[in-house]
Amino acid sequence: MAIDHIDLARIDLNLLTALDALLSERSVTRAAARIGIGQSAMSSALARLRRLFDDELLTRAPEGMRPTPRGLTLAEPVRAVLRQIQFLVRHEDDFDPRRVERSFTISLPDSTEMLLGPRLLAYLRAEAPGIRLLLRSVDRDRSLEELDTDRVDLAVGFSFEGQSHHKRRLLYRDSYVCLFEAGLVGLTPPISLDDYLRFPHVLTSLRETAHGVVDDALAKIGRTRTLAVTTPRFLVVPFLVRSAPVIATMHARLATTFADALGLTVSPVPVALDDVAVAMLWHASYDNDPAHRWLRRVLVRLAGETAEAEPLMVMHGAG
Repeated sequence: MAIDHIDLARIDLNLLTALDALLSERSVTRAAARIGIGQSAMSSALARLRRLFDDELLTRAPEGMRPTPRGLTLAEPVRAVLRQIQFLVRHEDDFDPRRVERSFTISLPDSTEMLLGPRLLAYLRAEAPGIRLLLRSVDRDRSLEELDTDRVDLAVGFSFEGQSHHKRRLLYRDSYVCLFEAGLVGLTPPISLDDYLRFPHVLTSLRETAHGVVDDALAKIGRTRTLAVTTPRFLVVPFLVRSAPVIATMHARLATTFADALGLTVSPVPVALDDVAVAMLWHASYDNDPAHRWLRRVLVRLAGETAEAEPLMVMHGAG
């Protein structure tokens, strides 16, 4: 469709910025603060947006403001338009990681943060010192919403799947092993299934439910295990294992790191478990953002997925 320049010139395109902030924050006060204008100016912008779209767009609700169905349908296309405008005016073909000033918020489990965080920080300080990271715990139930509202730039998790407007990239695959204190349980690897089930277990669950992949695998062969403790934090597991005669079933990379550091023992798991995929998700509107794309490439490389074997400096291919 041809652009009607006369009709488009009648519209204040700054209103789209206000609409994006309002739909993200769902609060006039927070939306005003987000784009640096006064609350009265944002209220005026909302009134103009309602006339422009002939819809309330947001209505009052106990928790703040709630988008109308029309408001919800506008959120994605408005965000995409604003991203494209931003790309046009930034001259980002000249992107240089050594000169960029940018903050990225990444949500991820503490296990991935422990494995990748130190290497990522060291690399960024050496090659992109203007990039700052805000790392926060991943919440699987809210991750997609946080990506959609721009509260998170990247979400990292296990077997992550998004919607049509999210992009996904594998970081790494991992297997499972058992972790235990050999002196406390009196076992040496490889341990048998009977020995595995003779001791109570430590379960790590980000959903804080007392059921995991091991329980599903055991159910298939008509067996069960006893749980001693369930925790959402991977980093506490080796200290629990070191303190009592219990067994933990963990991702192999992390368990091996713990075993080497704390003198614990790892063993193959005596029940069949599928490998786990650790992936990152991002909003499709950031797909061609050079800084975002560069950071994704760095994460893939540091995670060990080096199939493309590309240099870690300025990388312009899709990430």
